[in-house]
Amino acid sequence: MTYFLAALTAILLILAVKKSRSTKAREWAATGFEPAAYGLVPRDRLNPHRAGPPMSTERIKQSQAVADAAWGGNWRPAAAHVEAAGQDWDERWSRLELLASIAEENDAWLTAWRAADPDSCDAATLEAQRMVHHAWEIRGSGYAPDVPAANMAKFRELLPAAIEAARRATLLAPQDPAPWVVMVTAARGARYKPAQFRPLWAGLAARAPHHYEGHWQAMQYWCAKWFGSDRKMLAFAKRAMDHAPVGSPLPGIYLHALVELEKRNTHHSSLAGELGRQRLRKVAAALAAVPEEDKRLPMLRHLLAYYCGKAGLHTKALEQFRLIGRWCGATPWTAQGDPVAAFDLARGMAVKLSNARPLPPEMRPAKGDAHHYKV
Repeated sequence: MTYFLAALTAILLILAVKKSRSTKAREWAATGFEPAAYGLVPRDRLNPHRAGPPMSTERIKQSQAVADAAWGGNWRPAAAHVEAAGQDWDERWSRLELLASIAEENDAWLTAWRAADPDSCDAATLEAQRMVHHAWEIRGSGYAPDVPAANMAKFRELLPAAIEAARRATLLAPQDPAPWVVMVTAARGARYKPAQFRPLWAGLAARAPHHYEGHWQAMQYWCAKWFGSDRKMLAFAKRAMDHAPVGSPLPGIYLHALVELEKRNTHHSSLAGELGRQRLRKVAAALAAVPEEDKRLPMLRHLLAYYCGKAGLHTKALEQFRLIGRWCGATPWTAQGDPVAAFDLARGMAVKLSNARPLPPEMRPAKGDAHHYKV
């Protein structure tokens, strides 16, 4: 009994010290933190409107040209844009998502494409994908009891039709994983049981074992709020992380799993202890190998910085804040009311708790030196 009380007292003392240190760091970050002294972007240059740098001018012009042609009735540039991605399945999916956003404004070109080229798997997949998006637009994002009965009935009607449309698309290009991504996406809304879902996932994984969007959608299926549990979702995310090839952003799926746990307030155990911290270190190492131009990278860096801070990996968090630069328009900062304030507080605490030393005055950028920081 004496040993138990001693151990409990020690644990409570450690927790009290940690809480006191965190409180002091928060106070310093709010009142004494000067970002430029640590090589970080000054507060007045933080951008709360974006998660990361905008697309290159060349990519923007290319996307706009595809959109303008489509809205003008010419679907061929859209078809060529997707085809140019070859068998880079993640890039091909990204381009299909661009076409889906173009079709939101006007989809007459898609109808014309389907009619002119009924054997196009890309067009058929895009049509099925649009059906899934339309179904969710009708349903809305509310909880099931809050959705009007007529809307829910239409939602339930559209999703099986979308899955069937995607199944037909698989026959047009058997090696293409995109129709399988659509089916995996639609499965949870269509109330597919695990025995129905697993063949869809197997079909996708056989064609693109490291497909990022496919994994994100499957992780959603295995969430506790759908047809899985915290344990099943985490196991899925960890498998994805452990089997990801070098240079893939796929280990970031683990960070999205932590987001889901935090929504249910069950994330603490996954961040506590050395095993949780080791996972975050592995994510950091994996993201360091992802090409800078990968559009998923900025969002993942924000999440990694946030969860490293929560796990006590303050040096790792600070590394990510340095890489992020001036962009703070991302989850989790945008969920806290004032993203600039939330972001600045978190990086200030990372500086303090990592015991980072300020730069010598001669190494600090001159005030107003715009070229020193990421723009």
